[in-house]
Amino acid sequence: MTLSVIGCGAMGGSMIEGWLNTPELISASDITAADLYESSLQRFADAGANITTDNNAAAAGKDVVCVVVKPWLVEQVLGGIKDSLNKNQILIVVAAGVSLEQVKAVVGNEISVVLCIPNTAIAVKASMTFIVPDSNVTAEQLAIVESLFNATGSCMKVEEKQLSAGTVLASCGIAYAMRYVRAASEGGVQLGFKADMAKDIVLQTMKGAVELLQASGNHPEAEIDKVTTPGGLTIRGLNTMEKNGFTNAVIQGLLA
Repeated sequence: MTLSVIGCGAMGGSMIEGWLNTPELISASDITAADLYESSLQRFADAGANITTDNNAAAAGKDVVCVVVKPWLVEQVLGGIKDSLNKNQILIVVAAGVSLEQVKAVVGNEISVVLCIPNTAIAVKASMTFIVPDSNVTAEQLAIVESLFNATGSCMKVEEKQLSAGTVLASCGIAYAMRYVRAASEGGVQLGFKADMAKDIVLQTMKGAVELLQASGNHPEAEIDKVTTPGGLTIRGLNTMEKNGFTNAVIQGLLA
């Protein structure tokens, strides 16, 4: 399998980093990184990938072509490479708010298109990635796409109407999770730990919470009940957080 990523900013670069760390799936020499600025590409060349500033060279003949640019640049970039694409390729478009209809209007109806929303944790093979294949995508092509994103985290096929919500929960959501880490770490400093120690404690605690929920399949409240004793410290903290709007703040942030 050969693969190219056109647009090597924060997200495109993270995708390449993740795939460079999955040699069992794809070798570095089968990956091409394309960007307008060659300075953005050198680290991928150092890792063994191919680099180019020519988007058409990146698109031509590859099994999978990923376009990872800002939403307002998608049509321009797709228009520039459409003549280098063919119906045997898989075109993956990573851009929030861009529809299949918009993509197909530029590249034509014969191209197999997958809308995709990962998050930057793909660089460390821990992304939550949503995919929306169009009707041209075959079962074999879908399996290829799923293998790419399951190898770099977890992949979920959703309906196109769910993609915006998925973006909020996982792509934007990684920032929201990090904001909790920041807040809890600052609280740890106020409780008497040095900043780095507080951050490490919070990170390990979050990791434990995630692994408990994944292993048990329980609703979060069931695990909360296990550590919430009557009149204890945990319930005092939870009730104070709720009094200050914790749950509502999260929900309203997602809805916004």
